[in-house]
Amino acid sequence: MTPNAASASSGASGPSRRGFLASTAVATAAVAGGMPLLSACGGSDSGSRDGTTSGKDAKKILPTYVASNVVTPDIPAKNGSSIGFTSKLDMAGLKTSVPKKLGSGGKVTIMSPFWGSPPKADNAYYTGMNDLIGVDVVWQNQDGNTYEQKLGAVLASSDVPDVVVVPGWNMNGRIPSAIISKFADLGPYLSGDAVKKYPNLAAIPTDAWQRSIFGGKLRGLPMPSAYVSNIVPLYRKDIFDKEGYEVPTTADEFLALAKEITNAKAKRWACLDMKWTAWNLFGVLPGDEKGLMWNLVDGKLINRMETQEYLEAIEWTRKLFADELVHPDAKLGKSSATDPGPKFAAGEYLIYNNDISQWYSRTAEQAAQNPDFKVWGMDLFAHDGGTPTFWAKNPAGIFAFVNKKAPKSVIEDVLAVANVTAAPYGTKEYMMTNYGVEGTHYTLKDGVPVKTDQGNIDVLNAYVMIDGPANTLAHPDFPEVAKGQVEWQQKVGAHTKKSSFYGMQITEPSRWANLSSDFEQLEDDIIRGRKKISDMQQAVSDWKSKGGDQLRDWYQKILDENGSAAS
Repeated sequence: MTPNAASASSGASGPSRRGFLASTAVATAAVAGGMPLLSACGGSDSGSRDGTTSGKDAKKILPTYVASNVVTPDIPAKNGSSIGFTSKLDMAGLKTSVPKKLGSGGKVTIMSPFWGSPPKADNAYYTGMNDLIGVDVVWQNQDGNTYEQKLGAVLASSDVPDVVVVPGWNMNGRIPSAIISKFADLGPYLSGDAVKKYPNLAAIPTDAWQRSIFGGKLRGLPMPSAYVSNIVPLYRKDIFDKEGYEVPTTADEFLALAKEITNAKAKRWACLDMKWTAWNLFGVLPGDEKGLMWNLVDGKLINRMETQEYLEAIEWTRKLFADELVHPDAKLGKSSATDPGPKFAAGEYLIYNNDISQWYSRTAEQAAQNPDFKVWGMDLFAHDGGTPTFWAKNPAGIFAFVNKKAPKSVIEDVLAVANVTAAPYGTKEYMMTNYGVEGTHYTLKDGVPVKTDQGNIDVLNAYVMIDGPANTLAHPDFPEVAKGQVEWQQKVGAHTKKSSFYGMQITEPSRWANLSSDFEQLEDDIIRGRKKISDMQQAVSDWKSKGGDQLRDWYQKILDENGSAAS
């Protein structure tokens, strides 16, 4: 969490690499309500490691959805948004969602990515959480910036911890296949009505569980995520208001505004790298999940890299760099471009895009020393000012898996942990998971919980990585931010479509695992003027001949057998 502040956000449109690497605020999220299921391919009876599982096969596997009625949100979910809480947090009236300890007192080792310096193993937060759950959790925290390398090494070994957390962005290469071979089937404990033993897990939306089916089995505990875009163009509203800058509504207006803002002699530039926003402005299919990169267009499957929108988004972003409207740190790859707080606060640039969680974290960190500072989320728009098209991202972003060799007692203890960490906002379990021990990790200021220095050391990305409640945004210290975030999501959600493979957990054959691995670097090289658009066109041609067209046929087979999730 941010220094001397606490966010009660159990959701920020889904934890993402962007949010975790650039902010100390941990964001989790979910979609409210189950989504329609699709038919089968590579299902539970086929034994296939590749493909997906849905429809009747999935229905046999998925937990029964039972909505939580422990708390009532101030802002209900709409258009795939988070639920929001904006009223004062009633600390004296916190609800109980786990009336008795479900843990057996056993020991569970958990390997998880961690951004920052991990706290001491015997800190009061870990001790308090373990006592609440009834499980002795031992954390094997690993550097989140190099987690994929560590993950690959551990999964290739015989020494796998009881639980391993795997972010979706680390599911590359052979890691998906390792997940299928190394981790347990949780179906016997959670499928159908069995999940009702764990009410907070039963309240996780169905489409998040759908994403947790690997190799025909329910293997993952999902951290739910909103399906609307989590990337927000954040801007200095206080300076915009002072200077009379108008928020743009087209890509050309953005360029014109950027030129108006930029004054290199005065050490002010318009923005950082806006590539992630460009994907939205030009209606480019998502690139974080393999299945979402494909969509059925006029009867033919098209990959995002083959679309004109993809090239136009790259070219628009390149122009920002070419016209020297982007802060030099972004071009040079300096760390300040991935830790945007200080120079954004100093006004060296007025716009940057990142995870929605940073809307809160930037606000909180500046509240004391700069009361005039105001960051806000810029509405997304179509590049030409017409009706926009945004694409849904997947409904779960991070997963916790249990070692296949774990005995029943360990699996049940892990589920006891998850049932506490998935507790809804407004409960004692939520407060403990997200804030720690009152007096040690937070104090009440005018009835609002505020993190202490010790809280900012201890209560970071550990227990929240195991599971989370349905997508929730709540900031007791800045309720106007929570309201703004949810309303931003709802506006984006009104123009968000689901592509053909939305919600499917797809494991591609390993022979194509690294087929697209070089494209992100090539995008950045073109945007920064080191390569040309023609280099991308050639790369796409090479990709098709080296397996892209075969991969298209493979995805077409999934589509033929499952039907499309598009809406």
